[in-house]
Amino acid sequence: MRQLLQGTTAYKIFSRDARADRASHAYMLYFQDGAYLRFALKYFALALFKTDESSREGSLIMGESFSDVKVYPAEGKKPAVSDADEIAADCALKPIEGDKKLYIFTDFDQASAMVQNKLLKVLEEPPQGVYFLLGATSLSPVLQTVRSRVKLLEIEPFSEGAILSALNRMGGDERTNSLAAASCAGIFGQAVAMVSGGWFGEILSAAQEICSAHTLAEAGDVSLKYADVKQKGELLRQIQRIYFSQLKDLSRGDMCRSNFTRPALIYAVGAVNKALEDNKFNANFSSLIFDLTAGVITENDKWKKLLV
Repeated sequence: MRQLLQGTTAYKIFSRDARADRASHAYMLYFQDGAYLRFALKYFALALFKTDESSREGSLIMGESFSDVKVYPAEGKKPAVSDADEIAADCALKPIEGDKKLYIFTDFDQASAMVQNKLLKVLEEPPQGVYFLLGATSLSPVLQTVRSRVKLLEIEPFSEGAILSALNRMGGDERTNSLAAASCAGIFGQAVAMVSGGWFGEILSAAQEICSAHTLAEAGDVSLKYADVKQKGELLRQIQRIYFSQLKDLSRGDMCRSNFTRPALIYAVGAVNKALEDNKFNANFSSLIFDLTAGVITENDKWKKLLV
């Protein structure tokens, strides 16, 4: 994650401001990765204090025990009015170790309007040497009055290649890492959850088995076998990726990677889109898988006869 953050425009802007002693008194970091938002905010804090994790100061900041960097809310808690009251009161106190104090407020998009309003005054006119770094995975719940008082920094979803490189640095199976990187929509925390949990490997195996069905009887078997899978949407997306990968192989002239015809695979990719929509409306998943798989098989058999 450190290397991913360092490569972002948001981090480069924040670091440049800090190095030049031109840091704004309040920033809003918009980062859709809820699993790593708190970490990212603390990592940005290192730049404000011109330090790194190897130093005493940096180690304390990352451990949330540095006297001049306070992180709200407490780990595992939701933003509360008491957090805003404590910040407002503490702002008046001078820094203990230097000339700067930083208040990190993570999950700010979960803060109520009352909490946000209580912070408006200190966000607009903080005491000298006081800085704010607010974090949110969504901007829509953040009051416009708050947004007008902060400098917005956005970390966009990471590229598939960047996430794959980060996962490979962590170790693990490279094939699983590759599929996770392609499946996580640019959210590193989601990719880590995929490769860390046994469920993702099970989903990959299930998708391979479903896509290997070539008779209606086999379609019936797999539809019953995976009727109660929990990650239904993810299973469908992996099925689509397999069909799409086979379609690309055929387009490159690799005729050995698929038992399906090109028209059948084109049909399959579209059919999964319909299945994904039907799944949103709680369609019977066993029937959904059977209709999808049987449709691809029927389409394939039709085109095999026509292409003979």
